[in-house]
Amino acid sequence: MVFEKFALKAACLAATILLVAACETPVEEKADTSGTGGAKQETKMVKKAEMKAEMKSTMEPKVAPGSQEDLVLNVGSQIQYDYDQSVLRSDSRQVVERWAKWLQQYPAVTVTIEGHCDERGTREYNLGLGERRADAARKYLIALGVNADRVGTISYGKERPLCVSSNDGCWAQNRRGMLLVN
Repeated sequence: MVFEKFALKAACLAATILLVAACETPVEEKADTSGTGGAKQETKMVKKAEMKAEMKSTMEPKVAPGSQEDLVLNVGSQIQYDYDQSVLRSDSRQVVERWAKWLQQYPAVTVTIEGHCDERGTREYNLGLGERRADAARKYLIALGVNADRVGTISYGKERPLCVSSNDGCWAQNRRGMLLVN
């Protein structure tokens, strides 16, 4: 929904800019003997550059502070786990520490940590492992000072894989925890 609104606004803006550009008076090619032709052309070039810069800044998506997009762009929303483990790896601990700092900036934001597993193991086992993974990240966030009431957990086990191939690389991608803004 947000992307559709952005795409519509960007399309309208691009159409307006093209319309304005089409109406612009072209720079004359003949020599100007008054000595000001170069200055006029230079001024037009500066104005065009300013228009391009303005167009670029208005077409860049605006990310709402404290949103899921803000989290993904500025902090990262995913951590990884080792095979059959729910203990946070050192690289995952660093990401959770960044989550805590980000959450401290936005005290009204509540989040859910999803626990995911690879396809190996039974459905029941992986739901339990996913819950232990999500809970490990939640406990670390709380230890870092985030209010427990702001952080929920859910396990999807092996039900929502990022990658569907049956190989080590794919399985590693699916062993993850994800932070989602509610």
